[in-house]
Amino acid sequence: MSSEVSTRRDAKKLVRSPSGLRMVPEHRAFGSPFGLEEPQWVPDKECRRCMQCDAKFDFLTRKHHCRRCGKCFCDKCCSQKVPLRRMCFVDPVRQCAECALVSHKEAEFYDKQLKVLLSGATFLVTFGNSETSETMICRLSNNQRYLFLDGDSHYEIEIAHISSVQILTEGFPPGGSNTRATGMFLQYTVPGMEGVTQLKLTAAEDANVGRRQAVAWLVAMHKAAKLLYESRDQ
Repeated sequence: MSSEVSTRRDAKKLVRSPSGLRMVPEHRAFGSPFGLEEPQWVPDKECRRCMQCDAKFDFLTRKHHCRRCGKCFCDKCCSQKVPLRRMCFVDPVRQCAECALVSHKEAEFYDKQLKVLLSGATFLVTFGNSETSETMICRLSNNQRYLFLDGDSHYEIEIAHISSVQILTEGFPPGGSNTRATGMFLQYTVPGMEGVTQLKLTAAEDANVGRRQAVAWLVAMHKAAKLLYESRDQ
């Protein structure tokens, strides 16, 4: 990838929306696949009462719009200002209690797991039905749109084209406290090609720092996949 293309992918600009300042990609096509679009606000004329507690709006009871869902609430039901990174807001924004709870949970992904994905980890990578594997460093691109795999060769997988993520574990019972991640199956489509392509990531067997980093990367990628599917369902 040329440095010019990379710069275009990562370029951002500051814009002002009715909800606040947002730092968005300069080119919409290079936006994060985990992002959410700003919702349409419920028109003031259609909102006479709080959509949570049913309090009637008047001179003393003011209405507020939740920046995440766009619904109308009174101050009591929409008082929290919480970071909303999936919509690229620079500062914390007003959200209803339900949306604030979701945004708080997502903050862990941006504060912890996203950094793990950007840092990358080393895996044995097997493409399709190949019987051979290649040691590669897997990491998320800075603009969160691509999965880079670097070894003797270089591959780029567009995150938006990933159709299935299955984490591989060992330990009993499945999902119990003794279970640990050992690898992952990824299925994705390639533009211009028919069908689905599959690759397998396998963490090294030795119990060193590299393995712990690989396991943390797998867990973070699994969380990223959940956010990706939520974005598609928006």
